[in-house]
Amino acid sequence: MTEVRIPLVRGVAVQTRAPPSKSFTHRAYLAAALARGQSCILSPLRSGDTDRTLAALREMGVIASWSGTDLRITGSGGSLHCREGTTIDLGNSGTSLRLLAAASLLCDYPPVLTGDARMRERPIGPLADTLRALGGGVQFLQRQGYPPIRVKGPLHGGAASIDARMSSQFVSAVLMAAPYADQTVDLTVSTPPVSRSYIDITLAVMGKFGVPVDRTGYSRFMVRNGQGYQGKQYAIEGDYSSAAFFFAIAAICGGRVTVENLNPASVQGDRVFLEALTSMGCRVVPGTNGIMVEQTGTLEGITIDMTAAPDTVQPLCMVAAVAGSPTTITGTAHLQYKESDRVQVTAENLQRMGAGVQIGDNWIRITPKTLHPIQVDPLGDHRTAMSFAVLGLGVGGVVIRNAECVEKSFPAFWEELRKGGLL
Repeated sequence: MTEVRIPLVRGVAVQTRAPPSKSFTHRAYLAAALARGQSCILSPLRSGDTDRTLAALREMGVIASWSGTDLRITGSGGSLHCREGTTIDLGNSGTSLRLLAAASLLCDYPPVLTGDARMRERPIGPLADTLRALGGGVQFLQRQGYPPIRVKGPLHGGAASIDARMSSQFVSAVLMAAPYADQTVDLTVSTPPVSRSYIDITLAVMGKFGVPVDRTGYSRFMVRNGQGYQGKQYAIEGDYSSAAFFFAIAAICGGRVTVENLNPASVQGDRVFLEALTSMGCRVVPGTNGIMVEQTGTLEGITIDMTAAPDTVQPLCMVAAVAGSPTTITGTAHLQYKESDRVQVTAENLQRMGAGVQIGDNWIRITPKTLHPIQVDPLGDHRTAMSFAVLGLGVGGVVIRNAECVEKSFPAFWEELRKGGLL
C-alpha cells in the first residue's frame, strides 16, 4: 500500500493529455471479440478494469495480441468458447462483469463470473431477469441478485424489458450481445435509465462495428438478428471522466489547465462537467490543441442534475467545497452501487476536512467552509482517490492512502501530476 502527500499549489499552468476512454475501450474489446474477421483497436486504455475485460475474453477463447500500443483481436463470429468449469474473476470491474454476463450466453459451456468482496455487493438482479426473458439461464451461486453468477445460453431474443435505475450498463450488456440472438431483440427500458450517455457510447461503438440499432429515445431499442459485428480498425477517443480531474485543478488552485486528446463532438456525458465549471465562473475555451479551463476569480455554487454524468460528481464536489456559496448536486442515488458508496464516502471525508455537507436519497449539498488536511482512505475507489488528491492541491498536507487504486482507470494519474509540477 502506498501513500501520496499532496502539497499546496496556487496558480497552475498545466498542459496534459487525456488518457483513452475506459468506457469506449471495454465496448470496443467486446465488439471486436464478437466480430467476424480481425480488428485493430488503436491506443486503447490499459488499466486494471480494461485488462480484466481482455483477460476474460481470452478465457472465452478470443485471440488477442499487442502490437505496440495497439491491440489486434481475431473475432469469434459470435461464438465464444469457454472450457467446462471456467470461472472468471473480474475483480471490482462492474463494467466487465455486466457486459460479459450477457455475452456469456454465447459461450458453449456456462462460465461462472465472480469478483472481489465489493463486487459481490453490487446488484445484478435486473440484468439477470432480462437475460432469462431472452432465453438464457442465470444462477446466483451465493446471494440472490448478486455475483457470483453462472450464465448459460442460449440467447433466443424476442421482446423483453429491463429496469435500468441502478445502471445503464444493464441496457448496454443486452444490446451488445443482441446481434447474435436467434431472433430480433426488442428491448423496452421500463424505467428512465441512469447514466444514459453511456448507452450512447454503446450505440456509437456498435454502429462503428457495423450494427445499427433502432431506438425510441432511451425507452426502446431494437437490434435485428443476423447482422453481426465486422472487424475493423478503431481508434479510442480520450476520456472526459479522467480529464475532469485536471479541469478541476484549474478551478480549485487557480490558473489554467489544457487537456488534449478530447473529441469536442463526443457523446460522453461527462462533458457536462465543463458546463458546470462555466456556470461556477470558470472560463472554458475549446481549441485546436485541446480544451482549456481557466479560473482567475471567485467561484459560485450552483444547482445541477448529474444523473447522466455520475463519474464527475466527485470532482464537482471538490470544486464545490472551495466555492463562495453552496452547491446542490442531484441525480446521485445510483452512486451507492459504484466501487464504493461514493456519496457517503465523499460526504464523510469532506466533513472531516471541515466542509458543510448534507445528503439525501438523490442529492448532496456542499456548503464551503475553511478546510484542513486529513488522511483519506479511498476504500479502493479510484475516483475517490483522485478527487481528494485534486482538492488536496488547494488545501495542502492531504494524504491519500492506497494511492495505487487509481490503476483501475487512470494508471498514469500520479505521474501526470508530477509532470505538471503538482507533486
